[in-house]
Amino acid sequence: MLGDVVKIFIPTAGAFFIGVGITPIATYFFYKYKMWKKKVRTEDTISSTFALIHKDKAEAELSVPCVGGIIIWVSVILTLFLFYFLSFVFPNSFFGGLNFFSRSQTLLPFGILVLGAVVGLVDDVLEIIGKSHITRKSAWYTRAKILIIILCGLIGGLWFFSKLGMVSIHVPFGGELYLGILIIPLFIIVALATFSGGVIDGIDGLSGGVLASIFGAYTVVAFLNNQLDLAAFSGVITGAILAFLWFNIPPARFYMGETGMMPLTLVLATLAFMTNSVLILPIIAMPLVVTSLSSSIQMFSKKYFGKRVFLVAPLHHHFEALGWPSYKVTMRFWIFGFMFAIIGVILSIVGK
Repeated sequence: MLGDVVKIFIPTAGAFFIGVGITPIATYFFYKYKMWKKKVRTEDTISSTFALIHKDKAEAELSVPCVGGIIIWVSVILTLFLFYFLSFVFPNSFFGGLNFFSRSQTLLPFGILVLGAVVGLVDDVLEIIGKSHITRKSAWYTRAKILIIILCGLIGGLWFFSKLGMVSIHVPFGGELYLGILIIPLFIIVALATFSGGVIDGIDGLSGGVLASIFGAYTVVAFLNNQLDLAAFSGVITGAILAFLWFNIPPARFYMGETGMMPLTLVLATLAFMTNSVLILPIIAMPLVVTSLSSSIQMFSKKYFGKRVFLVAPLHHHFEALGWPSYKVTMRFWIFGFMFAIIGVILSIVGK
């Protein structure tokens, strides 16, 4: 038991310290090459009053790098290969037991992480070179991103169905629900749903704290399922996010960007299936759910009723518009997310 905990704890701590270690180097290049957005977002979901109050904050975005997610996925990649290399060189030593790269548990989420990171980076680069009209207003580009997410979901669904033989999902307190080949479209739907929660990246420290609690919860869920490699992988992502968060708390040195949000949300969907806890995912990831729903409700209400439900969407900006300081919104979202992460872990235990 102690050895299992060590296998998870050491790579997790390693990812954190690697992330903290590479950040000064990454930050130097971020600022040297001015890797920030060249135009502030001005969507119609933001009221003129809110935009006026936060004018200074909006202008500040033009001098803060938007590719901080690189810190996260590079830390994960370096950590994974470090412990794989050590186990290869010293197979019969202490390091031999720390390798968590395996075909059955971590190959798929690792591949999804890398693919999502690259696609997200393309989105951020377009913002950096001043092509925001493509990323924000181009219908074909939006369709292309959705198509890529669907493709990732298709790959994941096919992997689970054909390679892992997964044909059902667990219903808490209700046993298994047989889906057969329908597991594939379900994976696509979950991937799209988790990606939509990426709009939570809007306040210094918000996304990092929320995602850390979510991936921390899945570290525990995977550990309780005796999926030690997957638990270590989830822990490594948690450690990498905490390293990012160390520098993202106000005032943020950089923002996560699509190169961080896209791979993390897609991996989150993968973890939910691999731990057979798909129906618990909305609980563990409740902050992402309410954030995504707030944007959807706002757009639906404006389109069909011509009225706003929230002062500003997504939800965290609504609270800012009410007069809450941004740090208070962040801290309360952290608490909210932590509590639902605990509830989700408990349900994964008692609902079996």
